[in-house]
Amino acid sequence: MRSTGIVVVSVFGIGAEGYPYYASVFRPSEYDRDIVRLAVPALGSLAAEPLYVLVDTAVVGHLGRAQLGGLAVAGTLLTTAFLLFNFLAYGTTATVARAVGARDRRRATGHAVQALWVAATLGLVLLAVGIGLASPAVSIMGARGAVRGYALTYLRISALGAPAVLAALAGMGFVRGLQDTRTGFVVAGIANVFNLALELVLIYGFGWGIAGSAWATVIAQYGAAAVFVGIIVRAARAEHVSLEPDRAGLRHLFDIGWPLVLRTATLLAALSGATAVAARFGTVPLAAHQIAFQVWSFLALTMDAIAIAAQAMIGHMLGAGRPKDARAVSRRMLTWGVVVGLGLAVVLAASSWGLAPLFTNDSSVRALAVRLLWIVAAMQPLNAVVFVLDGVLIGAADVAYLAAAMGAAAVFVFLPAAAIVLRARAGVLWLWAAIVLLMLGRCAGVGARFAGKRWMQPVSSPNGP
Repeated sequence: MRSTGIVVVSVFGIGAEGYPYYASVFRPSEYDRDIVRLAVPALGSLAAEPLYVLVDTAVVGHLGRAQLGGLAVAGTLLTTAFLLFNFLAYGTTATVARAVGARDRRRATGHAVQALWVAATLGLVLLAVGIGLASPAVSIMGARGAVRGYALTYLRISALGAPAVLAALAGMGFVRGLQDTRTGFVVAGIANVFNLALELVLIYGFGWGIAGSAWATVIAQYGAAAVFVGIIVRAARAEHVSLEPDRAGLRHLFDIGWPLVLRTATLLAALSGATAVAARFGTVPLAAHQIAFQVWSFLALTMDAIAIAAQAMIGHMLGAGRPKDARAVSRRMLTWGVVVGLGLAVVLAASSWGLAPLFTNDSSVRALAVRLLWIVAAMQPLNAVVFVLDGVLIGAADVAYLAAAMGAAAVFVFLPAAAIVLRARAGVLWLWAAIVLLMLGRCAGVGARFAGKRWMQPVSSPNGP
């Protein structure tokens, strides 16, 4: 706990070396330009998939309470499934950045090619599983009646976009590793605008209802994937990299991927479990939880834009043999992360009354959603610390530790708290208190690791440092 305390104090007051960070928050740093250059465009690309569901939530919420409840169940399952494979983006970002830092662009491109092969294979498997197991998955989530029917419709159609989503993740990771987050921002922005326009046409023009929302998202996802596949193929030709599968490259992907999958699976299991608990409290609590959860997810990934900068910069610096710079830039990103988190907290708390009606016309759902949004607002500074440190450790390839820390927070903190809430039927407000405890547990784990030096050790790969 002492090492975790050092991290927290260094963010809000005195650093480990004894100098005040708060005094230098608005003083220019040599790292600020690169942080902003990477983090600001990463905001759009990082939030692409949650923004699809957030837009769907705003549009579908006006179709009715049951439709919103169905989207809550299906959207949670889809977010869980797609984020489970975010190692295709995060692992690729860190590996490509280290290769670029070591001045080996050919190795960086080769990793991206192998990531595409993995994305295609896993995407097809996910498509089949999503369609074949849609009914039992929705049942496990506690959906009944009309909510169940809408959830099945949305889930089965959206599963068709799985290969595109995973291919886009690999492409995002590649361009981020090249220290380019602007391309991802442009692609994600265009895809989301197209998704919204097509969704309005299919729902209100053709009367397709929730099915129109799902089809619009799938089409937008394939458009984004096509752009990223083209980028990787062009880079492979320029670097004379084979487009065929490579056993060593695939093995390296597995080595960095499975801890990230385990870490993400544990987190998403906890969050999906929270939605399942909310479903058992009734339709109104479930709908309000869906609104709060989607806003939380969007803001979480908004702040995680700094973590993307951390993955790219830390990987590049450690690949170039600059551990002291890696430590210094990490502290700077922590400081700015907390500043951004505090800003988001103020904005969300002040706008919660006007935000809830954008998602639903139901007065009961609106009233409960506002109270949940206040909790979401209070969590933002804490989220910032956790997400930035996640990015630092991913960039350092310290993924095995991340998996262990996430597991400890979920099993020993969140699970007991959620079980107590469910057994006592304490309601969705107390459910969100359990989510706060989960984030505090994660903060303790990653903070303790960051305070030490083991994450700054050089990392080897099959083809070099």
